[in-house]
Amino acid sequence: MLRKTLFLLSLLLAASSVLRAQAPAKPSPHKVPPAEQSAAEDQLPQPIVDAEAAITRSDWKTAEAKLDPWLANHPDDARALFDAGYVADAQNRLDDAVTLYRRSTVADPRSFEAHLSLGLLLARQGQLVDARPELLAATTLDPGSAGPGLKARAWRALAQIDKPAPGQSGDTTQASNDLLEALKLSPETPADTLLAASLAEASDQLDAAEAAYRRLLAKDPKSAAGSSGLAHLLIVQKKYPEAEALLRSALVQIPDDPALTAQLAGVLAAQNNAEALPQLQKLHAAHPQDRAITRLLADVLAESGDAAGSDKLYIFLLAGNPDDTDLLIAHGQNLTRQLKYAEAFSAFDKATRLDPASGDGWSGLAFAASKTGQPAIALHALTMRSKFLPELPSTYFLWATSYDTLRDKEQAIAYYHHFLDAAQGRFPNQEWQARQRLLLLEKKN
Repeated sequence: MLRKTLFLLSLLLAASSVLRAQAPAKPSPHKVPPAEQSAAEDQLPQPIVDAEAAITRSDWKTAEAKLDPWLANHPDDARALFDAGYVADAQNRLDDAVTLYRRSTVADPRSFEAHLSLGLLLARQGQLVDARPELLAATTLDPGSAGPGLKARAWRALAQIDKPAPGQSGDTTQASNDLLEALKLSPETPADTLLAASLAEASDQLDAAEAAYRRLLAKDPKSAAGSSGLAHLLIVQKKYPEAEALLRSALVQIPDDPALTAQLAGVLAAQNNAEALPQLQKLHAAHPQDRAITRLLADVLAESGDAAGSDKLYIFLLAGNPDDTDLLIAHGQNLTRQLKYAEAFSAFDKATRLDPASGDGWSGLAFAASKTGQPAIALHALTMRSKFLPELPSTYFLWATSYDTLRDKEQAIAYYHHFLDAAQGRFPNQEWQARQRLLLLEKKN
């Protein structure tokens, strides 16, 4: 459980660092090069000229005062609609901005800036399916005075949309092609290098991903996203000492960075380093609502033997996500360690109902059922578990004792023998019990 949590935490931290570095920015307002300014203004209605002058000063109220009456009488003026959309966007009136940008694209389907702005805004809102065609349209249009750099922004936003999200599917080939198109129009940025690394990693090209992260860190040793991404890559490969050295070095450059500190604590925990627990406790105290950090601390506390302390954190996490199977199983395991078998039974029962393919859930349910005097349920749980996980000495023993309780002597004898063959002296108390039961059962036969 600890290593699984460490992997998920590292993935989330690395991904969030990349996303922060590459989040689409707002587009620039409609600007005309200085050499063309006077001629262009002669061709524009005065309210539009005045509104755009106010926009360059970020004087949104004046811009609105000029644009609103103009649009009331000229509702299909594409440029005025774009300017009004930009003013709404700048003031975080996002629904209004979407409507105005969309009206601008209808009024002038060849408007590069309107398609780009609409696509970027929809992407920021998480409406990726709607954002993609707008951004793709922008890549086919002439950016005019905006220049190729702004078209490159459209390609970069497409790459972000097309890349696989953590734990989800995506098109790494298309995302890579999008990024290449952007690089044809503008120089590579640190965010580009991060994206290239994450795409290589998603395609299992780990050497290429590592090279990209190291290339970024060579240029910018203080890149938290680069260090976090490379650390995640090393963690995936279970290269914990290398990840530890990298993260310690990064924290010298970027002291107290919460993402890097969390990754370091996780790596230390994976190596059973006692330094992990105080680091995580300090980090959790500073970020008590961070679910990823809380989950890792809960795992480390459980590993250290503090089942009660760990379970308080799992109860907190379950309050926010009561149907998370992994959390329910971890909660059940802590309850089992505290000998609260009836409560553990309930947790495991819910987990297996939510995810009937959870081998760990069935394992916990079998043990809890045995401890609460429910051998028939224990046997059902063991049967389900066997579909997903191999048998262990402990499960052979549960099979045997459950059949024994139900007075199925033939099956009990068979499984006691299976247990003894698998145990090989590693479970002396249970082996003594198995031999005693076999003496009685086989004698009666």
